[in-house]
Amino acid sequence: MSGITLVVLCAGNSSRFELTAKKQWLRIDNSPLWLFVTNRLKEFYDFEKIIIASHKNELNYMKNFSDEFIFVEGGETRQKSMQNALAQVSSDYVMFTDVARAGIPKKVIENLISSKDDATCIVPVLNVNDTVVFKNETINRDEVKLIQTPQLSKVEVLKQALNTNKEFTDDSSAIKDIGGTVKYVQGSIESKKITFEEDIDTISSLSAPSKNFFTGTGFDIHPFEDNKKMFLGGIEIDVPYGFKAHSDGDVLIHSLIDALLGAAGAGDIGEFFPDTSEEFKDIDSKVLLKNIVTFIYNVGYEIVNVDLTIIAQKPKINPYKQTIKNTIAKYLNIEKQFVNIKATTAEKLGFIGRSEGVAVQSIATLKYYDWKRK
Repeated sequence: MSGITLVVLCAGNSSRFELTAKKQWLRIDNSPLWLFVTNRLKEFYDFEKIIIASHKNELNYMKNFSDEFIFVEGGETRQKSMQNALAQVSSDYVMFTDVARAGIPKKVIENLISSKDDATCIVPVLNVNDTVVFKNETINRDEVKLIQTPQLSKVEVLKQALNTNKEFTDDSSAIKDIGGTVKYVQGSIESKKITFEEDIDTISSLSAPSKNFFTGTGFDIHPFEDNKKMFLGGIEIDVPYGFKAHSDGDVLIHSLIDALLGAAGAGDIGEFFPDTSEEFKDIDSKVLLKNIVTFIYNVGYEIVNVDLTIIAQKPKINPYKQTIKNTIAKYLNIEKQFVNIKATTAEKLGFIGRSEGVAVQSIATLKYYDWKRK
């Protein structure tokens, strides 16, 4: 065993990153950035374990990408994510890195590991070449260092250092606070952190996303219930009955959600909004759709188009088709022309033909967000 665990922190909200996709989900060919970074570092050293700290809304989805790694739920802060990951660490040393540092060269990893016995925490740094002014006073730039990650720490000391209400911006600051020792080693300009949109183009190792398209299907069916409002495609239908369901029963939106999740390989509506939860009792399905669309964009996709087939003996759908199209287009953040709605009957056959309910079949097409297109 190597005695070193690698932890890749991927739980952030990318609040300063002004693209629709979160930076950890930008695709490098077909790999999301977090997987690209992790696989790159895995080639540099035989780590005892590799742990991925994920945003809670993306944890289950991340697990679809690899069985090699341990996935843990991140916290609201970097420090909480570190603590959650440390609970899974059994080695003597741990190396924490931020997913935003996508181009870390092998030499930096070698510098850290070769110095692991020299201090409590080993930190890569860059010297400052420009004149530095602090509080309107010029200071000696030779005494200023730019701190980078990954940082290599002794596990037990780091656990102790983080067991506080103080918030630290990196591992070494926490360790210094309890009297631990820190050694600085040479970092690399290639370890530049992706913080803003324009930073992406400065990292030469990042190739463009693939041009693949992804298709998913959805199907849902609900019986009628008297004396209940009917919502279909996000709008109210003027009939004296609605759908029997845990939520508002909007069968079109439920089918559409499954199609979107299917195209992204993200499971189904029940995994996100279980019908056993009181949280979703009688909920407006547009709220569910909005959450799923946010998820789809966050994890690196764009919605290309959707095709929706409503199968109903009653009510009559044609009077509402244009309004439904407008509503769906708005919630998907796509143009109306990319929403197609078809309506058909069941020719009086079966459950639907007896006018006992409605079914909807949906198809959605996605593609990767093209960050190279900017």
